[in-house]
Amino acid sequence: MKNYLLPIAFLASFIISCSSDDDNKPAPVPADYEKGILITNEGPFNNGSGTITYVSDDFATVEQKIYRRVNGSDLGNIVQSLGFASDDAYIVVSNSQKIMIANRYTFEKKDSIVTGLQNPRYFAANGLTKGYITDWGDPNDNTDDYVAVVDLRTNTISSSIPVSFGPEKILSHDGKIFVAHQGAYGHNNVVSVISGASVSNTITVGDAPNSMVVIGNFLYVMGGGKPDYSGNETAGSITKVDISTNQVVETFNLGTTDHPTNLTVDGENLFYNLNGKVYKVNSNAINLPGSPIIDGFFYAMEARNGLLYATDAGDFASRGKLLVFDLSNNQQIQDFQAGIVPGGIYFNN
Repeated sequence: MKNYLLPIAFLASFIISCSSDDDNKPAPVPADYEKGILITNEGPFNNGSGTITYVSDDFATVEQKIYRRVNGSDLGNIVQSLGFASDDAYIVVSNSQKIMIANRYTFEKKDSIVTGLQNPRYFAANGLTKGYITDWGDPNDNTDDYVAVVDLRTNTISSSIPVSFGPEKILSHDGKIFVAHQGAYGHNNVVSVISGASVSNTITVGDAPNSMVVIGNFLYVMGGGKPDYSGNETAGSITKVDISTNQVVETFNLGTTDHPTNLTVDGENLFYNLNGKVYKVNSNAINLPGSPIIDGFFYAMEARNGLLYATDAGDFASRGKLLVFDLSNNQQIQDFQAGIVPGGIYFNN
């Protein structure tokens, strides 16, 4: 009997031990790049690779070239932008004509899209199964521009939607995709509204729309205006659009020589960059230019939770910076080194 009882006793002890080990397992460690800010750095133009910088929410951790650190390879030239779809980051590498896909929290490579793209610019997801990529095609040809539709289940391009020239920034909201047509090497003045796999509406806005935000039921579109070198200079503007009808509610113009960029929002307040200053405007009572609150020429700008994040590209050849300002007093509170030409700011939460 002892010969039979000993194995049984050992087995029971093993099961109890395993059960105890399971109960005492440590909680999962959060992913390396969760709860932080991601900065896309374009990198040297036509030479070398773009990179991504990570800054933790508490500003205690800064890490450069995180994709290369995790995967041992470069992203390519130029890292134009990135967008999120569920747990994935879709990194747009424009000159390399590809999208690199990584887990947004660990940055481990998962996939790539290397066919069907010519000059990709920006990505946005709409639901769990579709993504959209703006693409200039040949930037010298105003007739071949399109938005590529991505099947997120297979990470393949399922179709292409012909659009007006110069599709740039893209925004997903309430089942619709909004595309600002800044104009590539020229200047356009429309926003396309995409539903499914086709353009459902085209909205005329101010010249050279370069950024968009949504507040409630309204889309605010910043038009940079045509610059002096175009030979037909026009004023910068903010166009307010009713999303439910896709109709322009009102257009607010700046001076003819004013060319604003980087429209962003925090609460009901709009912020934008113009002539070396950041301006603040209440969206319920827009009176341009608004109040100048911060000095600086910024390449990218995003506001969130009472803070303004802005990048300084410096000389566009050496490493730039991420600056953080407290909007309660408009004072700079942080200054971090980024990569070469830091062109995008994204919140990875």
